[in-house]
Amino acid sequence: MTPRVDTVVKVGGSVLAAPGPLDRVVRALETAVARGDGIAVVPGGGPFADAVRHVDAALDIGPDAAHWMAVLGMDQHALLIASRTPHARVVEHPAEVTGALVHGRLPVLAPYRWLRARDPLPHSWDTTSDSIAAWAAGELQARRLILVKPVVAEQSTLVDAYFDRALPNGMQVVIADVAGLTEALRAT
Repeated sequence: MTPRVDTVVKVGGSVLAAPGPLDRVVRALETAVARGDGIAVVPGGGPFADAVRHVDAALDIGPDAAHWMAVLGMDQHALLIASRTPHARVVEHPAEVTGALVHGRLPVLAPYRWLRARDPLPHSWDTTSDSIAAWAAGELQARRLILVKPVVAEQSTLVDAYFDRALPNGMQVVIADVAGLTEALRAT
């Protein structure tokens, strides 16, 4: 049987504030891979997208350029996560996700090429990596989406304005902080 993605984990850029949180996320993901859990990672833009926000505020680069530059920031975060996760493989398309799972690897999505080919979401700061993760989870037919955030609160206060429209009907959403990720990954 071909492995499939059951859970998409969106690793927010907040984990990059210090090495400790990222290392804890990596350990939780590695444990899930060792169990054979069907997970895929979508990185946030973090400081890479923040740099784009700063340039956009200073130079008004426009929504299209800002959107694609911020998505490229997600690719940079994907490379960083994969470089610190021994069993990770950076992937750019859905077929590569399945291939990584077949080989016991953790697929970490660098979404730029896939999004550029499909262009399914609005180009606006109202659409962030949370909405991109929700869209990707739907495309991968995942059952649930875990959003790793610095704090746990009401979903409506922690996600971008477009998130509910990008989220497929019936998809379970779990918001977990770094400390709660291991438990969230174990929950079915």
